[in-house]
Amino acid sequence: MSKKQKLISTTIFAVLIIFILVGIFLTNPVKTETEPINEVMRDSVLHEGAKIKFFGGFSVNPALISAYSVTAIMLIIAVLIRIFAIPKFRIIPGKFQLILEQAVGIFDGIAREKSPHRNKFLAAYIFTAGSYIFIGTLFELLGIQAITTRGQPISLPAPLSDINAALALGVMSYGVILIGGLIAGGFGGFFTALKDFSLPVSMSFRLFGALLSGALVTELVYYYYSLSFVLPVIVGVMFTLLHAVIQAYVLAMLTAQFYGESTEKTKKGVK
Repeated sequence: MSKKQKLISTTIFAVLIIFILVGIFLTNPVKTETEPINEVMRDSVLHEGAKIKFFGGFSVNPALISAYSVTAIMLIIAVLIRIFAIPKFRIIPGKFQLILEQAVGIFDGIAREKSPHRNKFLAAYIFTAGSYIFIGTLFELLGIQAITTRGQPISLPAPLSDINAALALGVMSYGVILIGGLIAGGFGGFFTALKDFSLPVSMSFRLFGALLSGALVTELVYYYYSLSFVLPVIVGVMFTLLHAVIQAYVLAMLTAQFYGESTEKTKKGVK
C-alpha cells in the first residue's frame, strides 16, 4: 500500500470516528428506559419476563427456541456435508476438506491424548458437543428477533445462556464418563467415575457462567445510552467469539480427561 493510499485510509477512518463522537455528544442524553437495570440483568439470567409462546401454546424461555434452532442448523449442515461434500473428498484436500479435517483432528487428538482406551465414541461426542457450543454461542450474533408474551421484541440468546441447557449438557457429558467407566471395567469403573459426582455441576456452571458473563457485559453496555454506539458491537463480537472457542475447548478437555481417568484406573485395577 502506497503512502497516498495509507493517508486516504487514515483520513476516512478519522472522519468516521469524528462523526461517531459528534453523534454521541449531540444525541439527547435523556434516558428513555422504563425498565431498571436490575430487572434487565435478572431477565438476562432467568428470562422470567421474556417468555415466548411456543407454537402459540405454552410459554417457554427464548433459549429453548435457540436450542431447537441451533440443533436444526447443525443437522442440516451435517446432511449437506455428507451428501455434497464428503463424496468429493480427495487424497490432496481442498480448502473446505482441509478445514473440516483440521476441526475433526483437534477433537480426535484430544480424545487420543487424554483417553488412550476406548476413545472412538469419545472423539465423536466431544466433537459434537464442542460444535454445539461453538455454533450455539455464535447463534446470538445473528440477532434473530422474537416477540415475548408482553409484546416486546427480543433477540434470541445463545442456548447455553439458560442454566437448564448448561445443566443438560453437563449431565450428558457426565453420563458419557459414567458409561465409559461401566463399559471399560464393569461396576468398578462405574463407581470410580461416580465418585466425581460434583463434575456435572461444575461443568454446567462453568459453561453457564462464562457465557452469561459476556451477555451481562453486553447488556450493561447497551443499557447506558452514552455507550450504546459502536462499542456494543465490538464488545459483543469479542466476548462471543472468545467464549465460543474457549468453552468448546474446555468442555472437550474436561470430558476427555475424566473419561480417560475412569477407564485408565479401571484397567490398572484389573492388572
